[in-house]
Amino acid sequence: MSSASVHPETEALRAEICRVGQSLYERGYVHASAGNISARTPDGLLITPTDACLGTLTPQVLALVAPDTSPRGAGVPGEADNWDFGVGAGFYLDATQAPWNAHWRMESYLTHELLPLLAQHLPIDLERVGIFGHSMGGHGALTLALRHPGMFKSLSALAPISAPTRCSWGRKAFTGYLGSDAGEWRQHDASVLMASQEVPPYPGGILIDQGLADKFLLEKQLLPEAFEAACAQAGQPLTLRRQPGYDHGYYFVQSFIGDHLHHHAQQLR
Repeated sequence: MSSASVHPETEALRAEICRVGQSLYERGYVHASAGNISARTPDGLLITPTDACLGTLTPQVLALVAPDTSPRGAGVPGEADNWDFGVGAGFYLDATQAPWNAHWRMESYLTHELLPLLAQHLPIDLERVGIFGHSMGGHGALTLALRHPGMFKSLSALAPISAPTRCSWGRKAFTGYLGSDAGEWRQHDASVLMASQEVPPYPGGILIDQGLADKFLLEKQLLPEAFEAACAQAGQPLTLRRQPGYDHGYYFVQSFIGDHLHHHAQQLR
């Protein structure tokens, strides 16, 4: 979340842009992401995010940062041979196995490199940072939040891989990146990490949305019920919304991302 002060007229324009976007969307003039709305302000230009749904815009002063899912162009042999391992599938951990350990260090990149860089060059308040993600990114959000206590003040996820040690996606990735030590795998399993908490790490609540028509849910790759049980064991408040008719795709994300932004804005005040 930004720590910079905002001109009162800019705040009013921000709210008005959200109102106009919602009005256009509700009357059927735009569908999902249909261009941008902009306004000139006393201190610059205010413009809606590219590809954002105009019907779910919120006026909160949030800086949304979307890091990649893995390194790119590292030249590791076979890095792009599989869609669920290597390029595009870094699982937000630091690999310990060669040849991946030289470059596949997404956990260190995000927590020790990217966040300090953002604070150094942008008006970002590191005391008010939340984390959320979708699918493998949801796994990353949950595990990084639990592995780095205090770093993230709010947490949510959309269709996350909630128990990777129990699904084929996770076992494949962990074997390749971390080796055969199942104990090491458990350090990157959100359900295991949550079950070990002595006090609820997010007393304000965690939000998760899961589509019930998601083929990966049906194939037992996501296992939200495991994280739900772990939260109950730890006394962690969890809102797990099971959404009928929604699959794993980006329309699902776009339908509910506004609620997640609102969730973080409320907790990062």
